[in-house]
Amino acid sequence: MKPRLLVLIPLTDGDRAELGEPFDLIYAPDAAARTQAVAEHGKDVRVVLTNGTTGLTADEIDRMPALELAGALGAGYENLALDHARERGIALCNGAGVNADCVADHALALLLAAVRAVPQFDAACRAGVWRDALPMRPTVSGRRLGIVGYGHIGEKVARRAAGFGMELGYHNRKPREGALARYFETLMALAQWSDFLVIATPGGPQTKHLIDRTVLDALGPQGFLVNVSRGSVVDTAALAAALEAGTLGGAGLDVYEGEPQPPAALIGLENVVLTPHVAGTSPDVRAATVRHFAENAARHFAGEALLTPL
Repeated sequence: MKPRLLVLIPLTDGDRAELGEPFDLIYAPDAAARTQAVAEHGKDVRVVLTNGTTGLTADEIDRMPALELAGALGAGYENLALDHARERGIALCNGAGVNADCVADHALALLLAAVRAVPQFDAACRAGVWRDALPMRPTVSGRRLGIVGYGHIGEKVARRAAGFGMELGYHNRKPREGALARYFETLMALAQWSDFLVIATPGGPQTKHLIDRTVLDALGPQGFLVNVSRGSVVDTAALAAALEAGTLGGAGLDVYEGEPQPPAALIGLENVVLTPHVAGTSPDVRAATVRHFAENAARHFAGEALLTPL
């Protein structure tokens, strides 16, 4: 008999068909279906697939007495009740590293778009405005890039930035052996040194509003901020105030507080580039993350070590 899998996030028909081979799949990608699925099938669910945004609550875990594995499709897991799951002995995994290349690509795309004002120049060109009437923009190459969080994504951002001849620095909980960048013990020191700051640190209570007014002030009016981690890491009100006042040069955000609603304080500002949490998504990445989860699950049921345990 196939183990019952409860899927709490949207998947393509192809993804569902692939997971339907090893699992008895219950698909509940919205709130109403989720509530119904937990009520009707919770007692038989042995595996849950979710993501960091959608999460899995302690109450839901309590309603799944047979649950033995919970997985986050991507790298994030901030809304999973980890401690509660661990108390139950439930195995936990995520997709760390699988989408890192895609996220790093997008981080550089946001940086280039924000610094070089690509959306604004596109709009001007379409309106028939020639370059003589437009302000010149800074160069990206040769500048100082600070990376907050030097994990899978941060390391790949550094490799890409090195191709632009940028000086590299990073702040992490501890130095990383073999890092391409210079280590800064404090975030403030990194922000003061940097021209551009890319945020690639995990979300959660420990990093909530890590990027606040003091960090933005340290980055300064010629500085640019890029966030491809979680919206909660950046204080939206402080960022909006800095962008509006010109105490920060610009920003590129793929994530923001209040998702999926657009950030009301930012959408009217011209010196910010926004994308709807798509940095880690592409057809090939999605297929790879689903395969990665399936491999984690296969290892769990075979009594083997998980590829990416939490």
